[in-house]
Amino acid sequence: MHCPIIPILVLFRLIICNTTEMSRVWIEPVVAGAQIASSFYDTALLMVVRNHYNTSINSQDVPSNSSRDDMLQKAISNFYIIYNVIMGLTPLLSAYLISKIGDRTSRKVTICVPLLGYLLSRMFLLFVIIWEWPVEVIFGSAALNGLTGWFTTYWPGVMAWASSCSSERSRSLKLIIIEMVYGLAGFVGSLVSGHLFVLLHITSHQGTILMFCSIGGYTFCALYCIFVLRTPEEDDNSETTRLLKDSRNTTIQEDNTENSVLTAPSKLILITLFVSAILFNVAFTATDDVINVFVLKKPLNWGPVDVGYGNAAAYMTYITSFLGVFIFSRFTGDLGLITIGIISFGSGLIIMAFVRSTYMYYIARIVMIFSLIPTPTIRSMISKQIQGSSYELAGIEIGRHVAFGEPLYSPDKTGREITDPPWNYLCA
Repeated sequence: MHCPIIPILVLFRLIICNTTEMSRVWIEPVVAGAQIASSFYDTALLMVVRNHYNTSINSQDVPSNSSRDDMLQKAISNFYIIYNVIMGLTPLLSAYLISKIGDRTSRKVTICVPLLGYLLSRMFLLFVIIWEWPVEVIFGSAALNGLTGWFTTYWPGVMAWASSCSSERSRSLKLIIIEMVYGLAGFVGSLVSGHLFVLLHITSHQGTILMFCSIGGYTFCALYCIFVLRTPEEDDNSETTRLLKDSRNTTIQEDNTENSVLTAPSKLILITLFVSAILFNVAFTATDDVINVFVLKKPLNWGPVDVGYGNAAAYMTYITSFLGVFIFSRFTGDLGLITIGIISFGSGLIIMAFVRSTYMYYIARIVMIFSLIPTPTIRSMISKQIQGSSYELAGIEIGRHVAFGEPLYSPDKTGREITDPPWNYLCA
């Protein structure tokens, strides 16, 4: 009997044999593949949850003081609150354990383990679609995803990998390139995800082909990470490199006394950067959560294709932010870049708060074209203060605080419905 896994292994063998040693440290293929798969999953999950609760509400009697749209919005909002809390809180312990294991074994652990968790947990949604399991099964997939590190471990691992492959001078550009690859992949995935959900499916189960594509993308990334990707340390194992490292270590030991004098000011800078990164990421993530539910009901009332286009417009921000860093970094420093990003983000939120039609949504997105500049810039500044595994732990800590802060800004926690968007965007 022909085994389907053999051609896949042969393909990866050919990739390994024909890939240059230098390119085998590139993390960009993993970032691109995982984000395309993630954008497929996000669209499928949103539409499956919407269809499930829409069917359930239509079979119930509607109270006189409420409407079906309000009930649908509240049900979807409650689902995502529970889903995000489970996903955010379960990695609190596992993220540190995975990071410690990665320090003792290989840096790939902090990337491979979350990818495998993504792969396994995404299968739950496929089972919900095919076998019509209760949609609450997805909460179990969120717990599994969190226990394997989730984005809290995966993204700091990616950023630490990119930092180790770049010089201090070019680090901001390197990290924003990673963000651009992430956004470009999300743009492509979101652009086609709505069409795949509607047009391609098995029998009457919408979303099956979309989920197969998502699972296939995660499978590719996991195999690439395990068999192709090489750590920067493995790539620098020549005798000359070892001699240079010994020379650097000698210089570092000689300068220890001088560097210790600078410890106090660097701690203050580090704390400031750390708090800034947490606050901005909480605001940005909370805004996305509000938008994702708001577009599903009146006045926008988007379907799968519109949701895909809207997500694609959001991911375009990663590309325009990259261009913004590339251009503005010639005229200003890190602080100026962060200021430009915050102004762009705040101005777009003001417009988004009063969106009543689709064209206004895209106007707000255009104004927010530089809103993602602060995140990689702050990460770059943090990486210049701390190195190695400490940088990964700092990224994990940022992810933990974002996970704690995000539910505080959800519509139900603020006591308002998404029918009052200015309040929700003001909270963000």
